[in-house]
Amino acid sequence: MIRSLRGARPVLITLALSLAAPAFAQSADTGTDVRLRALEAEVKALQRQVFPGGDAKYFPPQVSTAQGVTPATGTPATTPVSDLLARMDAVEAQMARLTAQGEENSNRLSKLEARFAASAAETTTPAAANNGATTSSNLSAMTSGASTKPVTTATPAALAPKPATTTPAAAKPTSASAQRLAAVRAIEKPDTSDKGDDEYSYGFRLWDAKFYPEAEQQLKLFMQKYPKHARMSFARNLLGRAYFDEGNPREAASWFLQNYQADKRGDRAPDSLLMLAEAMRQLKDSNRACVALTQFAEDYPQEAAGRLKTQYDATRGGVKCN
Repeated sequence: MIRSLRGARPVLITLALSLAAPAFAQSADTGTDVRLRALEAEVKALQRQVFPGGDAKYFPPQVSTAQGVTPATGTPATTPVSDLLARMDAVEAQMARLTAQGEENSNRLSKLEARFAASAAETTTPAAANNGATTSSNLSAMTSGASTKPVTTATPAALAPKPATTTPAAAKPTSASAQRLAAVRAIEKPDTSDKGDDEYSYGFRLWDAKFYPEAEQQLKLFMQKYPKHARMSFARNLLGRAYFDEGNPREAASWFLQNYQADKRGDRAPDSLLMLAEAMRQLKDSNRACVALTQFAEDYPQEAAGRLKTQYDATRGGVKCN
């Protein structure tokens, strides 16, 4: 309809200029005004569709007729044709804005729908995966992770990744554990009047049999039960030796240092300080190893020249000290 009005604009102008009779001009203006009002009604309806409940208040008309204002004397009055053209321009501008706003709203709705669909898909997929995992976990719990019936239809390759199948490899650790437990139980624990010394001696026997974790547990039990026993220096040093022989020089170093610092005159304090140097050498910490060796030579010169001379020379030969 707007295009038809634009095409009719030159005709209306020519018609308005050619008419001399005011009455006829008013009649023509009245007919066009009726069509224009109908067009404005359609614009308002379109505004209600784009902005529901807005009543077209978002786009007030750019051209409004001042009511109750009397033109000043000598001011020429506007012609009906100019008023008509101005109102048509305002209607066209409103139509253009409404069309653009409608397209923008449609684009936003499309993007929101796409995002909502993607979010729903992402939410559904993890939920399904979790549901499957939960079902598998519940089944494993109910069956205790093992099957008592042999499977005859499956191939060995298919059974390999399933933890429920009992294989010879799984039976080996159980057998080894049983053998180790039997070997540990075969080590006799002393039974004398000195219960503290019995606990320490049992830890020593476990260490001597190379059951290092069991020896560590036993020696810690002894130190907890008999913190004032005369064998305490022996126990701390032997605990460090158990960790060292097990292949854990860092943990061993902490016990060697603790034994030396707790009682420098203890029976095994020299041994712990020298073993501390050896543990630092194993850890590639030459500086601390050299410090421990220097301290050992200063604090225990008799041990360095006597009982521990061979060990002292070997450790010092493996470290380059300034």
